[in-house]
Amino acid sequence: MFSAVLAAPEWRARERAHRERADALTAGHRERKRRGEAHPVEDFLWTYYSVRPDASGGTVDYVERLLAATLQHTPRYGCFGLHEWAMVYRMSPEQLRHSALPLRIGHAETDRVVESHPIGCSHFDAYRFFTEEAAPLNALRPTRETQPALEQSACLHAGMDVYKWAAKLGPIVPGEILLDAFVLARDIREVDMRASPYDVSGILGASGAPLTPIPIEIPEGKREYVRLQRGFAARGNALRERVLTAIAAARAAAPA
Repeated sequence: MFSAVLAAPEWRARERAHRERADALTAGHRERKRRGEAHPVEDFLWTYYSVRPDASGGTVDYVERLLAATLQHTPRYGCFGLHEWAMVYRMSPEQLRHSALPLRIGHAETDRVVESHPIGCSHFDAYRFFTEEAAPLNALRPTRETQPALEQSACLHAGMDVYKWAAKLGPIVPGEILLDAFVLARDIREVDMRASPYDVSGILGASGAPLTPIPIEIPEGKREYVRLQRGFAARGNALRERVLTAIAAARAAAPA
């Protein structure tokens, strides 16, 4: 573990800013939980990413290797978020993960979109949720072992995972980085669901405005998806660099 000595006014100001920002970012979730309300978009950040700090040597080594490799790989902007469509391919309504949400263009047309597009999902934790019928349609066969070789910055799920890795590293990563990674994950999650086959219109996003679908099945939707994807890739890479810098600082300060 490493430490930095800060003057009292500086660390108190940073502590206060972190506490206030974290409170604001989590207020909506805490209030919905108090009322027993579900949110099909944001709840993902609290259930799927139910992370616990684990800054053991093996975890640090793996995260460092994965993030460094992701920075080196060429981003791929041709997936158009079809992983979400492959997760519902040929499912009946009662089998859907978000069964309370209708499919925006119906089941038959959703299946047709999957069948008429090349699918090249590189992210294992998305691919493993493909339906049995959709999995063979993917051009890649990602596994946990091949994740460092396949992860690339244009992948929305890889961008959300920066938050997971920052949280797992615990006190190695400054709080500002953790919350910046959380905000990125939240922003990506909204686009992930807007581009999904589910009809999310009417669901309020983090800004308080209703979410609008991104129809990736048509050219205009594909262009919008890629535009947003490029922005997320840039933000994710900047955060990956900051996490790697924090790891390097911890290694430099560790006892010999």
